Amino acid sequence: MTTGSLPGTAPPVRRPRSQLRELELRGVSRAYGAHLALKPFDLTVRGGEFVALLGPSGCGKTTALNCLAGLLPLTGGEIRLDGRRVDTLPPEKRGFGMVFQNYALFPHLTVRANVAFGLKMRRLGKAEIRDRVDAVLRLVRLTEHAAKHPGQLSGGQQQRVAIARAIVVQPPLVLMDEPLSNLDAALRLEMRSEIRRIHQEFGLTTIYVTHDQEEALSLADRLVVLRDGAVSQVGTPAELYEHPVSPYVAAFMGYRNLLGLTATSGDTAAGRGLSVAGTPGGGPVAAGQPVTVAIRPEDLHVAGDGEPGGAGVGGAVVGEAVAEVVEYHGRTLHVEAVTAEGDRLHLRTSRPVHPGDALRVAAAPERALIFPGDGGAP
Repeated sequence: MTTGSLPGTAPPVRRPRSQLRELELRGVSRAYGAHLALKPFDLTVRGGEFVALLGPSGCGKTTALNCLAGLLPLTGGEIRLDGRRVDTLPPEKRGFGMVFQNYALFPHLTVRANVAFGLKMRRLGKAEIRDRVDAVLRLVRLTEHAAKHPGQLSGGQQQRVAIARAIVVQPPLVLMDEPLSNLDAALRLEMRSEIRRIHQEFGLTTIYVTHDQEEALSLADRLVVLRDGAVSQVGTPAELYEHPVSPYVAAFMGYRNLLGLTATSGDTAAGRGLSVAGTPGGGPVAAGQPVTVAIRPEDLHVAGDGEPGGAGVGGAVVGEAVAEVVEYHGRTLHVEAVTAEGDRLHLRTSRPVHPGDALRVAAAPERALIFPGDGGAP
């Protein structure tokens, strides 16, 4: 029996293989005098993976990327590519592709010339340069714009030129430093899909820096959440979204309500006019211990008859608050309410709510995470 495509069907798509098998960061750190901007950490990236470094400004994510690129020397540790140490090499010898926040295109060169620049520096033949540039321009859907200059392109098109220039040299690793931050909301959404498509179709291994959790969740195979130069958690988007290990990570995964309360048992907490039944999120807690309760806005709702937390129905009653800001978001309203103690609660509801309305808000116990300690949000 032979294998292959059935008559009249397209052949199976063959995905390009990654240019690397494994990238290892071993005890990598970076200091500025006495300040440790990047604390020693280990990370192994497999070929073909898309890894996002996530955190607020100053957390160390761009420092880590620049250390990888060779733009900053390491203070400690080493970087190995398929077993070969590369942190001792200058940037141009590492062969990595890099996409900058500001694209860094040559304004006086055409799109084709910008993309071909790295190949010319490698002194490849004219025919090979032409073929590789043509292939990459097709991949990023810019063939018809090849003769234009960057100033004649939209922001999204310039972004694709920058990506094409980075990948045309067939790098083992592509580094992206907040490449979508200069685009408007609609273009960011479009380019997220484009970046993921290009990553898959070209068989890239990508490390991507962002402060946007939605961007990271939608793009990455794994996330590395950084805080003050240290790794807080590493895992798949689903692992971090469902099981953050701290209030800090929870805040980046959409848990906007972070309430400092006191544990009344292992799975309940109260204080400041609020009472919550929840699920331990970061280790066991004991009665009397300060805790942080984390709840997503979509999991906090207006309680009423027939709903969790309502009269006669089991649930995690949170407390009472007065609606202050009400935003219309199509089928739901986003409400910011204030408790008598001054705590701000963010919730979503399909019920009509107006500023000044008194609300009783609730959340299901499995949707409220209770963490030991009284802080940790970004």
